[in-house]
Amino acid sequence: MSTDAGLHPPRLSRPVESSQAGAINPLGGTFVQRMSERLARLGSLIVMTGQVAVRAVSPPYAPSALVYQMEALGVRSLPIALLTATFAGLVISLQFGFFLARFGVQYTVGRVVVLTLFRELSPVLIALTVGARVGSGIAAELGSMTVTEQVDAIRALGADPLRKLVVPRVLACLLLTPALTVLADVIGMLAGALVVNVQYGISFHLFFQGALDVVLMGDFLSGVFKGFVFGGIIGVVGCFKGLTVEGGTEGVGRATTQTVAITSVSVCLADFFITKLTLSL
Repeated sequence: MSTDAGLHPPRLSRPVESSQAGAINPLGGTFVQRMSERLARLGSLIVMTGQVAVRAVSPPYAPSALVYQMEALGVRSLPIALLTATFAGLVISLQFGFFLARFGVQYTVGRVVVLTLFRELSPVLIALTVGARVGSGIAAELGSMTVTEQVDAIRALGADPLRKLVVPRVLACLLLTPALTVLADVIGMLAGALVVNVQYGISFHLFFQGALDVVLMGDFLSGVFKGFVFGGIIGVVGCFKGLTVEGGTEGVGRATTQTVAITSVSVCLADFFITKLTLSL
């Protein structure tokens, strides 16, 4: 039997019924109950994140499971990533070209568009769009396994659910989100260069030369780092919500919805702090 088979996401105690809390204090009791419940879930999430990190760097490894998850989560997300990047590049190029033309400096549109894509738009849009698909899919899949007691069966057989189910999914998200972000950068630049060439007559050479004059390696790496962090958020939140489902099939639906909401808010919060950090370096 595996020595770490017993380590798994802490089971959350079932919350006290609201009516019981309200019987003591209809207002304060319910509020305290909900806050303590949320803090308990946050603590469980942090503990699970640490356990996943330890298992990810310690043998035995499962490269075949990782490759499968990368194909399932990343390759199938290519269409939505490509569409998102294309229209993002088209829209911001049109907008910036229009406003810069008012001041007669529309030739600088390449600089603004590429900087915006690299540092902000590509990583955030990829995380929000692909993350919604991938995160909700992970939560639904693991949630279904939880309510049908497949996770308990894995544990009963002496296997580690975290190593078998969670680590490959989290690693796939960590690797694929930055890769999709880089792809979005390239597609967004090409789409932007095309639309400003057609709309404002700016040549491809002028567009890309202007971008190369101001864009630094740090601008590119900032977006890649954001993609890495956002990928971790997507994978960890989706797995945690799936493994802590309560309430049968209805609980799976709630977990899926909550995963999308929590992931979106967490990505926006992380984006702010990472931007503040990278700009201060």
